[in-house]
Amino acid sequence: MSEIAFHSEVGAPGRYDLLYVSVLDGDAPEQALDLPGAVENAETLAASGSPLAQFLLGHMLLFGQGMARDEVAAFRWFSLAAQSGRADAINMVGRCHACGWGVPVDRAEAARWYRRAVEKQNAWAMFNLGELMLAGEGVARDAGGALSLFVRSARLGNAKAMNMIGQMREDGAESRRRFASAVRWYRRAAERGCFRGQHNLARFLARAGQMDAAVEWLRASFSIAPPEFCREVGRDLISHPDMRMQNVGREGLARASAT
Repeated sequence: MSEIAFHSEVGAPGRYDLLYVSVLDGDAPEQALDLPGAVENAETLAASGSPLAQFLLGHMLLFGQGMARDEVAAFRWFSLAAQSGRADAINMVGRCHACGWGVPVDRAEAARWYRRAVEKQNAWAMFNLGELMLAGEGVARDAGGALSLFVRSARLGNAKAMNMIGQMREDGAESRRRFASAVRWYRRAAERGCFRGQHNLARFLARAGQMDAAVEWLRASFSIAPPEFCREVGRDLISHPDMRMQNVGREGLARASAT
């Protein structure tokens, strides 16, 4: 069994396909892997006690990929996988508590699970706990602590954490506003495929009059963002004074309708 790169971009479950097929034989050529086969293998291996397969099956059930969506069953498989000490599974148990997936919403409980995964250096748990700390949900509000977690997560390559650092720099959530720093962090996030980072970078480029570059980053964002995001941003852009921005806004609305 092989594990391959998995980028759990929130709101883009279509990216999970490569994760699912990783439960197949590692010797199989990637182009030969298929989601239905992954489902069958995941179910078999999860039932036999494989923590990786349990974790994968939890994701499949959570997002209805290859099978009917079942949040309760997803939570159960994540919990079983977490018993092995898998940091990613521990983090997902926390996500279930935070989002009410298969269990009642309990952000204090989510924070406890995130902390366990943070101790194992899980970048997503750092990001998720940071968001709770920034909002003061389930834990005391601590913008400085949140920023520290986002930085740790970003150093491990988490593009969404890079975007959050940019937002904190732009908003002055932890100190004074630092727009140049915000742009640098947005660019890092954008270059690593964060759709929010791409949108935020485009905002600053547009303000600087770099409309063509802004349009290209907006198109990149729309290509991977969830429909709700495309719709919201598209509606804002169609009233922009620059025709290029209006046109890309219409592209975003079209993509939202198509998906």
